Amino acid sequence: MSSLLTNTSAMVALQTLKTINTDLGKTQSEISTGKSVATSKDNSAIFAISKVMESDVAGFKAISDSLSLGESAVSLARQATETVTDLLTDIKGKVVASQAENVDRSKIQTDISALRDQITSIVGAAQFNGMNLLQGTEDVNILSSLDRSSDGSVNASNITVNRQDLSSGAGSYGTGTSLTPNATSSSATISATGNTSDLTIAAAADVSGDTFDITIAGTSVSVTGLTGDQDAAATAISAAINALGLEGISASSVTDTVTISSARAFEDVGVAATSGGTGITVSAATIGERAENVTFSTSANVNEGDGYKVTVGTDEFTYVAGKGENFEDVANGLKTAIDAGGLAGITTRVAIGSSGEAILKVDNSGADVALASAGAAGGDASGGLFGLDGIDVTTNQGADAALANIEVLIESSIDAAASFGSSQSRIETQNSFVSKLTDSLKAGIGSLVDANMEETSARLQALQVQQQLGVQALSIANQAPQSLLSLFR
Repeated sequence: MSSLLTNTSAMVALQTLKTINTDLGKTQSEISTGKSVATSKDNSAIFAISKVMESDVAGFKAISDSLSLGESAVSLARQATETVTDLLTDIKGKVVASQAENVDRSKIQTDISALRDQITSIVGAAQFNGMNLLQGTEDVNILSSLDRSSDGSVNASNITVNRQDLSSGAGSYGTGTSLTPNATSSSATISATGNTSDLTIAAAADVSGDTFDITIAGTSVSVTGLTGDQDAAATAISAAINALGLEGISASSVTDTVTISSARAFEDVGVAATSGGTGITVSAATIGERAENVTFSTSANVNEGDGYKVTVGTDEFTYVAGKGENFEDVANGLKTAIDAGGLAGITTRVAIGSSGEAILKVDNSGADVALASAGAAGGDASGGLFGLDGIDVTTNQGADAALANIEVLIESSIDAAASFGSSQSRIETQNSFVSKLTDSLKAGIGSLVDANMEETSARLQALQVQQQLGVQALSIANQAPQSLLSLFR
């Protein structure tokens, strides 16, 4: 049946043409935007995923900037610390030169002072955008990543860079919890007389033909050809020991007893004695070192701001621990402080005991002085190069002390440089990873939303042909009612 009012063929052709035009418009949009999913109506799920990933890309770009800033700051700090290490090494060379007796120590001290001032200048100037990693102890966090979990939550990750305090300030002793039990003094007095061991000879009316073998500090002597009783033997043994000329070792006799004294500051002296027949006994097989000890705890921890004090005579010397330090660091700090005090006859040394305990040894070659130790929490930490200002090689005592102390300062500076180097390497690695991760995210976004231009181009040509055919089909369908006119002629 033909109808003037309803042209079914034209309706079908029109709908087909509309569909072709819609597809053609979408294809032209893909070509102009380069995206197959340009808006949420194109594909809401893919659009949502791509936008989340695009926000992550923007975030990682900001992270890359943060890492670049952090890397620059750490690199500057590392270079400054390495320069400080070189200057400290130069100071060590001056200190070593001062050990000779025929040098002008005042001129050497002038050079040391100039190098010390240069170190202070470098530490103060080593700042990047106002941040100085060579002063203070607070950690610096550098934004390094955004971690998105499966539930969609996002957490920021940081790379922590430890500040390395290379200032030389003395810090301030606290008034907090008492830490005195952590530092024990071996005696309340530092005496210059040293320690002794007695050789007691058994009673004998005649020691003729007897032989006495004495060993002191690894050196042996035999006493023979004696005449008289045990008192005469004691006198002869005492004379033989003194004739050895052992440094710091002397002997004296009273009746049947020989008293061996050792003035060696930081060295124990072994003593042994045997007799061919008369008999001889030793009161102490070891004569202890003359120095008195301040022994630190092996069970307690050292926290930033923990201060320890050693009193020698009427002079007080303090050291306040910094972040990450231990009791060996405390002992070295106190040694440096005492050495810088320049007390006549007072020398120091740091040792590690058989149980791992840190020991500060204080020797005295002058008049007896009092010794006491104490500790308290809550102070402000001393600088990492504490004691640098106290290096003085103008005296024999100062030159000897400086040689040991400069080694501690160099070690602190090397540790700081190593720490910065490790942090910089980690930041560089993370920055490289973030760059690659950003590229991967961009590639992922492209695979989701970018149009396949080869395919789209081919589809465009096909749709253009379909459009032309659709127009022709619609034109033919619209001409169909014209045939009805022939019926009315």
